Amino acid sequence: MRVIPGAVLGWDMGAALAMAQALGIAPLIAAELLPEIEAVMVRKLNEEMEGSRDG
Repeated sequence: MRVIPGAVLGWDMGAALAMAQALGIAPLIAAELLPEIEAVMVRKLNEEMEGSRDG
């Protein structure tokens, strides 16, 4: 993950693509899907971190 203090910015896409390849997922499919999955993950993690600071 790419992180700064207080926020998650995203994934290391090189590592994510390498992991997908190791799992036998076609690179084209991974390149198409990973950015969408990353966006949801980043949004949710940042929401959770924001909530934990407030509560």
